[in-house]
Amino acid sequence: MTGPLRRKGPRPLPLHLILALSRGTMAIAGLTMASVNDWHSWSNAWPISKAGRAELNRIRRELAARNGSPGGIDAFRAAVLRRLLRDDRALLAGIAAYRRHPFRRQVPEPPTFWQEGATRMLDYAPGATAGAPILFVPSLVNRAFILDLAEGHSLLRFLAAQGLRPLLLDWGWPSETERQFTLTDYIAGRLERALQALPGPAPVIGYCMGGLLALAAALRRPDRVSALGLLAAPWDFHATPEDAAKAGAAAALLPSLEPVMSATGTLPVDAIQALFAALDPFGIARKFRAFGRLDQGSARAVQFVAMEDWLNDGVPLAAPVARDVLGAWYGANSTARLAWRVAGAVVDPAAISAPTFLAIPHRDRIVPPASARALAARLPPGAIIHEAAAGHIGMVAGSTAEATLWRPLRDWLRGL
Repeated sequence: MTGPLRRKGPRPLPLHLILALSRGTMAIAGLTMASVNDWHSWSNAWPISKAGRAELNRIRRELAARNGSPGGIDAFRAAVLRRLLRDDRALLAGIAAYRRHPFRRQVPEPPTFWQEGATRMLDYAPGATAGAPILFVPSLVNRAFILDLAEGHSLLRFLAAQGLRPLLLDWGWPSETERQFTLTDYIAGRLERALQALPGPAPVIGYCMGGLLALAAALRRPDRVSALGLLAAPWDFHATPEDAAKAGAAAALLPSLEPVMSATGTLPVDAIQALFAALDPFGIARKFRAFGRLDQGSARAVQFVAMEDWLNDGVPLAAPVARDVLGAWYGANSTARLAWRVAGAVVDPAAISAPTFLAIPHRDRIVPPASARALAARLPPGAIIHEAAAGHIGMVAGSTAEATLWRPLRDWLRGL
């Protein structure tokens, strides 16, 4: 790709390049040992995913077919090395295409309905008089505009066009004061004061981590939360042995993160991105190789760039919150164990009295479906459980988001 460099990323770029390099290094180590009778050495060299297992089976068949033929296995090893080099070139081409893509997010900024510190409440239907406002609560670790990603990919603008009045709580970049905040400060303080600023009780919709914040606020202030929506919200961080292992590994990183958190008062953006990358170490390289093969002027390429720009435009997390999330949520599974407390009160979904809508994306790598289904099982009878054939981000901003989430959520809100 030629043209001006328009963006950095994917963040942290050195980590993604090292992960791609490690894949090749492990594969080469596996090739050195590989033989017809020892093909399982590839199990330690190839990413074990659905595609990785298919690749293992292909290699097994290929090695068996070439055994005994002149130069057979050596030729196959050489072919694999050529493929690794092609993959590396494709990765670099995909990253270069992303960094030079001309897309820029250009949507009008909604007016601010309320503000406190770095946090703003944005009004997507100013002057609307029909019905109560609907407050959307995003995660603390990413920019709020994932719910207003781009033209045609905005849940909030879709709902406003349907006659509803969505408001978005944009947490903003944590100031010196907010870097001291705990989860209780955010929920029992900032979020509750935002609810007080509304003209009356309102539905509250939380996305990802924001779902847990909204849940806790609904339990504390049932007089201000008339209905509760939970979109891809986690609950049981140890729902499966694999989930428990990943959560435990994330929690085990806390001691190594303490020096930077003590120095800055936050868990920095690149550290957060590295934790997300650990969920699927080879996934970033895979998606950028695929992006490089796209028609760069296509709608699909533009959507990819819009989502990646959002992913790479993160915000740091207040250090006390990071300690709670990694240590208590991920490490101790305090949520599912009913040990998580906000302002001294246990957060228990079974105590929710408001109408509730829970959306579970099937292909979620960030919040495993088993984690969200544990939340569904804990809610009182009558909660609407919506299974969405989408991923964590695709459910709210992807090309099929209108069918998989927007319309079902709109219908539920209208039914209130």
